[in-house]
Amino acid sequence: MARRSTPPGSQSSLREANRARLLDSLKRHGRLTQIELAGATGLSPATVSNIVKELTATGVLHTSFTSRSGRRATLVSLARQVGLVAGAHFSTRKLHVAIADATRSVVAETSLPLAPDHRHDAELDRLSLLLGDMVEGLGGSLSDLLAVGLALPAPVDPRTSVISTPGLLPGWDGVDIARSLSARIGRPVHVDSEANLGALAEAREGAARGASSSVYITVGHAISAGLLVDGDLFRGVSGRTGQIGHMTIDENGGRCRCGNRGCLETVAAGPALLAGFSETDGIHRLRDLVTAAGDGVAAAQRTIADAGRHIGIAAASLCNLIDPERIVVGGELARAGEILLAPLRHSLERSILGGGVPEIVASDFAEWAETRGAIALALDHVAVDAELVAFPA
Repeated sequence: MARRSTPPGSQSSLREANRARLLDSLKRHGRLTQIELAGATGLSPATVSNIVKELTATGVLHTSFTSRSGRRATLVSLARQVGLVAGAHFSTRKLHVAIADATRSVVAETSLPLAPDHRHDAELDRLSLLLGDMVEGLGGSLSDLLAVGLALPAPVDPRTSVISTPGLLPGWDGVDIARSLSARIGRPVHVDSEANLGALAEAREGAARGASSSVYITVGHAISAGLLVDGDLFRGVSGRTGQIGHMTIDENGGRCRCGNRGCLETVAAGPALLAGFSETDGIHRLRDLVTAAGDGVAAAQRTIADAGRHIGIAAASLCNLIDPERIVVGGELARAGEILLAPLRHSLERSILGGGVPEIVASDFAEWAETRGAIALALDHVAVDAELVAFPA
């Protein structure tokens, strides 16, 4: 529905701007009390109250009651009937897909294995069919999706939706991935790296919530980091920010998939860790390695601890540059918990400048962090028309 044009500087223009500010804050934070909304938007409590009443009556917002510091408070969120968004995450070995409503509550999710040499055309075809099936299972159709967010295990140029470092994800290079998927499903698509979207999920509603700046490090078959500064993703010019998996640890080390030698991934990512075990060890996947370490297998514990130490050195270099408040570690290897985190923390403490060591914690969402970040990315790009709604009861 087209918006009515309002003259700039008019009372109508100011009200529209205030409504937009409030709606953007709810898209970003999910659910907030009216007092929290006033703080997040800079609007007065009375203005927030009036906007909430207006948009609740039109069906854009939903209110309920909660308790804050022992006092009754009105909790505000976007209404579920505003619509659905989808998030998908292509890791190197698995596809995760989830559909959520406007409150970011997941209403359907699934995951499928991927071949190591998967290509964009076949996998985007499969994702298109999967999204259609999932929405139909909810009694709708693809047209009910307001937007789709997509996480990829490689840096993505935010200007073009093309992978910005060729060779890191063979079979996906040179493709405008957002446009390609959008052409298949007829819905808006937004793409970013898995590390960036993992960072977004943890900052918005996970282990980094409340931190002024944070780093999310994903550790699996690849290693990368997402950086949040003052609540916003820092992507750099071409989306290559945070590629700590390709920091040089040993300039005379083994050749990395990026073409350089001695990168962090050559000593701490999945392929390097699994290469140390024989067929008879029964450790063929990272999940096997983590399980064996949890069961007390010394070789598995030592392998993960060594990876943690190497990651800690790379993380220290990152901290010396951006000085984050908190580091969240996710990905398949993060399931090892303190077997990974303790040596990572110790290595970081030894390598960082000064005495201010950031808090290091595990992801709240495990392997679903990137998918939840993709949902947040999709919702960020949904235009909620405050003039619109009047939904049927």
